[in-house]
Amino acid sequence: MARGVVSKIWRNLIMSMVKTGAKAKDFNLNDQDGKEIGLYSLKGKKILLSFHPLAWTNLCAEQMKSLEKNLSRFDELNTVALGMSVDTVPSKKAWAKELGIKNTRLLSDFWPHGKVSDIYGIFREKEGFSERANIIIDENGKVIFVKIYPISQLPDIEELIQFLKSMESK
Repeated sequence: MARGVVSKIWRNLIMSMVKTGAKAKDFNLNDQDGKEIGLYSLKGKKILLSFHPLAWTNLCAEQMKSLEKNLSRFDELNTVALGMSVDTVPSKKAWAKELGIKNTRLLSDFWPHGKVSDIYGIFREKEGFSERANIIIDENGKVIFVKIYPISQLPDIEELIQFLKSMESK
């Protein structure tokens, strides 16, 4: 792909992507057990929206397992970590079982396809899935952290934990 085309794609993504300081947009999605969760129902807690492109891939599995592994640390920081992708609820359920994820909610942004990824400005229309991204929302519903990662890069969970810790002292 020509450099100019890549630059234009990134410029468009950055222009539409949710920005820090913005009010988080509410949504309702089902988790791997078919239980609905609404973003605004979590008011009073910080929320980590950890977007991954697709279930059943090694890197996405590592990203979601890191959420589960660090659940107690997130709890200590008054943070709910949610894994998100465009996969169906049954796929998420089977995948969570395969990975041994019992406590982290994996949300299905399947229908309307990629709607939440799209309202946060990180849906890749051509590929039909989201960017690999982490978005943190504070207790009052304000976006306080946004980071897009290369699809081939595992997000650094320690970076997220350290950011959350830094917010505790403010």
